Parts: sequence; structure tokens; C-alpha cells
Amino acid sequence: MPSSPWSSPTAKAACADITHARQLGLVKLLADGPAVEILADAGYQGLGAQTGGRVITPPHRKCKKNALDWYEEIHERQRKAHSSRRIRVEHGIAHLKNWRDLARHLGRREHISDTLQAVASLLSHQQIADLDPTPQT
Repeated sequence: MPSSPWSSPTAKAACADITHARQLGLVKLLADGPAVEILADAGYQGLGAQTGGRVITPPHRKCKKNALDWYEEIHERQRKAHSSRRIRVEHGIAHLKNWRDLARHLGRREHISDTLQAVASLLSHQQIADLDPTPQT
């Protein structure tokens, strides 16, 4: 049986993604938990070292000014490889945002976490049903 999707609860105020992850204890959970690989965006830069390499972010550009051509080529190749692997994550997020309740949430802020989890579960169930060749009654 596939696991249900997970989403973090919403923050009460504007908060950086990495700060929110740390406040929720996700860094410790990832460092001490099972060996999983999480493809993250640049907002989580630095979590790879704190989680034993479980969080993979786009490569950090060490030389920004006057970089050599070979360095730029390698960096661009690594960035594209990460982006190609992460595209499914981005499409999943975009698919969630297509739901009207999430695109323009007009309800109470404290209920958005429940709404997000419900929509993610529905989408997950729909994708599993689409993969199953047997008709469901």
C-alpha cells in the first residue's frame, strides 16, 4: 500500500522554507531516519550537510565573478541534471495549485493545512487509480 502524501503545517507568518523545516524538526528526522533522497530547491541550500546527504539541492556556485569557462560548463550541466530530476516535484506542486481551493484560498488560515492535505491525498489516490489497469466499481 503506498504511503499518503505529506505536507507541513502552515506557518503563522512569513517564514523561509529552510527555517520552517528546522522548526518542524525535519532536519533531525531526516538525519536520524531511513535513508531517503529528497530533491529540494535552492531554498534548502545547506541541508544536505546537516542530513547526511539526504537533501539534494542544486549545486552552489562557488565562483560567481570571472569564472572559467570549464567551471561554468560543469556548473550548468550539474544544475540541469538536478532540474531534470526535480521536474516531477515541480509538476506535483503545480498540479496542487490548480485546485481552486489552493489557488485562491478564501477560508480561515488555520484550515489551509487540512485542505492541502486533503487535496494531496485526493491527487495521490487519483494517480494510483490511473496506474491500476483494472476498472474500479
